[in-house]
Amino acid sequence: MFKWFKQDALRLGFILGLLAPFLSLLVYYMLKFYPLYSLGDMYHALRTNKQMVTAISIPCLFLNILLFTLYINSHRDKTAKGIFSVTLIIAIGALLFKFLG
Repeated sequence: MFKWFKQDALRLGFILGLLAPFLSLLVYYMLKFYPLYSLGDMYHALRTNKQMVTAISIPCLFLNILLFTLYINSHRDKTAKGIFSVTLIIAIGALLFKFLG
């Protein structure tokens, strides 16, 4: 069933690297904002309170670090490379959003 998780492909790394932060962001939204606020309200809160960017980006990046470690330790380097690439892009984007946005 999860046969494609055992592959070693750069594309799989990109997909997993994007999926993990998205799920983390969704969980954060459900825990902190869901019953009272919409996704737009959460985005507005991020724009006005830059400290929330750190609070949201750390769990997102942590999940990617866990995935990266899992794939590196199982010697699937192409997938790990894709996860690492997406992690860098997300980290740089979060920093730019926090300090320039």
